[in-house]
Amino acid sequence: MPKEKSIVGDLINFRGLVYSPVNEDGVVFLFGRVVDDLHMYIEEIKPGYPDCVARRYTGKGWERILIEFEFQSSNFKMHGHDPDDCDVIVCWEHNWKDCPLEIIELKTEIESMTNRPIKHPTTTTEPGLKGEDALEELFKTHKVQPQVQDLYRKIEKALREHDDEIWMNIKTKYIGVYSPEKAFASLEARPTVLKIECFSRGEPIPGTKVVSQKFSPRWVRFPLKSADEVEQAVEILKESHARIKNAIRAGEPTAYFSGGQKPGSNEDVGEQELME
Repeated sequence: MPKEKSIVGDLINFRGLVYSPVNEDGVVFLFGRVVDDLHMYIEEIKPGYPDCVARRYTGKGWERILIEFEFQSSNFKMHGHDPDDCDVIVCWEHNWKDCPLEIIELKTEIESMTNRPIKHPTTTTEPGLKGEDALEELFKTHKVQPQVQDLYRKIEKALREHDDEIWMNIKTKYIGVYSPEKAFASLEARPTVLKIECFSRGEPIPGTKVVSQKFSPRWVRFPLKSADEVEQAVEILKESHARIKNAIRAGEPTAYFSGGQKPGSNEDVGEQELME
């Protein structure tokens, strides 16, 4: 009996998956490994169309979304699925230029995620701080002065009033600001300044500078030091919020280390996301 041939994808060594997916089953497995990073949870994976019922966090709560898994996004069209019965295509590679649905291309998404290496199981876990407790811990750890803490709270309040689906993800060093689907800004609270970086879609935003023309041409930065600069900062972040919403609808890369390539390009560069 001849040996069965083994065909694998590119080497990725990502969270227990050695090679990149080469079919829809691999996409489903990988999605299960990153669903938390996408701020979702799965209610049901089922036979028939669409494949999955999930919930995604917004500033208001958990929104129900219908997901179809495909190896390439264009397979959705080839399979004759009705876009009206689906919200999101989760695929390994996005190659459908005029896709009418939101795309989550795992190939580019995992480039901006922390890779957790395989290691021996442990018997204890450290519960993470959340909400106001996490914020206070961040301020304490980085010796953030009261006036800078106040600047952050003014920014947060103004953004929530602008769109109540915007939400903050507080890490040990950075505070990620979400659209709600994607992070469109990060705030780094230092003792005497709030350093802000936000998505620009590669176009200038007055009052900001490009983070890096080589590595992050679609993100800009600016400092916030005093209360009289808050109004301008809020307007910049509102513009960034609008731009990432438009970029998501167009299927463009939005990660911190993403270039300006169009959907289907293999040249997009990704690294660990700034907010991690």
